[in-house]
Amino acid sequence: MKIVIFGLTISSSWGNGHATPYRAITKALHRQGHEVHFFEKDVPYYARHRDFESPDYCSLHLYPNWDSVRESALNIAAESDAVICASFCPEGARIADEVLALSRPVKAFYDLDTPVTLARLESGPLEYLRREQIPEFDLYLSFTGGGTLDELANSWHAKRALPLYGCVDPEVHRRVAVPPQYCCDFSYMGTYAADRQAKVETLFLEPARHLPAKTFVLAGSMYPRDWQWPANVRRFEHVGVADHSALYSSSRLTLNVTRTEMARWGYCPSGRFFEAAACGTPIVTDWFEGLDHFFDCPRDLVVA
Repeated sequence: MKIVIFGLTISSSWGNGHATPYRAITKALHRQGHEVHFFEKDVPYYARHRDFESPDYCSLHLYPNWDSVRESALNIAAESDAVICASFCPEGARIADEVLALSRPVKAFYDLDTPVTLARLESGPLEYLRREQIPEFDLYLSFTGGGTLDELANSWHAKRALPLYGCVDPEVHRRVAVPPQYCCDFSYMGTYAADRQAKVETLFLEPARHLPAKTFVLAGSMYPRDWQWPANVRRFEHVGVADHSALYSSSRLTLNVTRTEMARWGYCPSGRFFEAAACGTPIVTDWFEGLDHFFDCPRDLVVA
């Protein structure tokens, strides 16, 4: 099949959880003989941290704005078997209008942020999706499962709602040699988010303060400039996907903290779960409904 994706980013893993599953999915599709085109708006903050420019398993189309690529993108989409519009794609609702007008391809929406999307849609249209567009898609793929799928069908009138959970490429995320800069007793990899910072404080920073002889690693961007952390916490502003396995392989334990909206809906394992698990690293996590759908608790995880 020929598949076209309009998404946030596949070229940069900086500050987002979209690039890693997109890479795993497109690589798997390519291996099965499918042709994949990924359209991504070329924005400065991802351009500065680009770690995936020449993929050999999908055609990456970077564009400055939708008008500049509209004609060629729609020509490719019109000849495809399936077109996927995705959450947080810049100008995504406008692109979706054009995609939904195409006659040939199956039209899907892939929501990697379903709880956030539905909560914000209650207040009005989003840049990447409007409420009335949901029933127009043939398929709504959701990063969040469980009761969210019923909500999509019954309250938002999605024709067909199915889960497409986070995933990783086992050739990228695996146990590797341990580099000294990442060696630690406890690690946390996550972009700063105000709604989960209280749990980061309780589950990560407080243990660091009480265990000064232990080594902690915190990797992630967007933390406030005046933010303070204990002396035994080693900070990395950004760890590229190529080094995620090295960090996890170097950690005796790693922490997962779930965003508030995601935890409220449940059935929402982040990609970090699968990355760490693929590296064989023990995981400490907060609880959310459906966690035991993916892992055998407490055999596979330490639930805090």
